[in-house]
Amino acid sequence: MSGVVALAVGYDPVLLQTRTQVLKSAGYTVVAEQSLKRAIARFLEGDFDLVVLCHSISQDDRHRFADFIRGHSPRPPIVFVSSGLVQYDASADLTIDNDPKDLIWGLRELFNEQELTSK
Repeated sequence: MSGVVALAVGYDPVLLQTRTQVLKSAGYTVVAEQSLKRAIARFLEGDFDLVVLCHSISQDDRHRFADFIRGHSPRPPIVFVSSGLVQYDASADLTIDNDPKDLIWGLRELFNEQELTSK
């Protein structure tokens, strides 16, 4: 996915690092943050095509952050990466299982769908 810049946010440093590497290996440019405060600052500084939220972030924090994102820019889709226990998050545009293959496949489908609807 050349040209796609993602903001990945998660409280667990190991999960965040692993997910960042998975996204980078699929061709995404990734900015990773471990706190919502830093993620908000980065979002305001940057031009992101995608926001990826980890299941290590509480549901309340995810919802607040998603509301903030949508209040500033309706453009980037928000993707929630589930631990497998949560099947759906209403604050996200897409909920994807934590498996790296599922993540990459789901993101490709999301961007293909967006490309089709923008034509």
